[in-house]
Amino acid sequence: MEFQNLKVTTQDQIVVLTISRPQQLNALNNVTMNELEQFVNSIALDKQIKGLVITGDGNKAFVAGADIKEFTELDVKGAESMAERGQKIFQSIEDLPFPVVAAINGFALGGGLELALACHIRVAGSTVQMGLPEVKLGIIPGYGGTQRLTKIIGRAKAIEFIASGEMIEARKAKEMGLISHVTILGNELLKSIELIHSITKYSPNTMSKILKATAIAGSKNGYQYEREAFGELFNTQDAKEGIQAFIEKRKPSFKGF
Repeated sequence: MEFQNLKVTTQDQIVVLTISRPQQLNALNNVTMNELEQFVNSIALDKQIKGLVITGDGNKAFVAGADIKEFTELDVKGAESMAERGQKIFQSIEDLPFPVVAAINGFALGGGLELALACHIRVAGSTVQMGLPEVKLGIIPGYGGTQRLTKIIGRAKAIEFIASGEMIEARKAKEMGLISHVTILGNELLKSIELIHSITKYSPNTMSKILKATAIAGSKNGYQYEREAFGELFNTQDAKEGIQAFIEKRKPSFKGF
């Protein structure tokens, strides 16, 4: 599958997706969103994939937001439809059954930060700046940013961050719990790949359950899903192998990867 604004490579069963509009700081226009939707749909059921890393082309931006020029054509209905579609695409990223890491290598603003928030883990270069500046346009984040940010850093911090429209560097973002790892600028991709390798050493069955269980943590169905997943895994060959390997004091040999 070929794209106009996306680059896709694979190494050691890890897919690297690069948003590629460097002259526009990788802004998410309609074409890019269409391609992103196609890409995610194409890999969602691929059992050979260990993980996905999303990054930006060039050394200036991860994704510097949506393409504001397209906003001038929107009315109320059009804006709501745009937000609904963006939320759907970003939710499909969060719902992927393997780990998704954002390798933030430059500005992550507005829709770009919302894209990073849809990833399971975020890694950023030390001088990277990020923010949700929509308030400066008289609007709010529309691709799930208000919801995911609140879940990640708490309501009080989310209100302050969104309402101020401020930009922060990676180290402050890590203090807030917004990102997990800070690297030397330029090492974000390498760290992201290493991270995926480190958390996919065991059964892919358990990995997918971990992702879903943590996604619904805090909801009324969270504990129920945990119970059911815990039980279902006992019926898998991987669980049988893992338990037996522990008893026999040997390294388990899981299926899949």
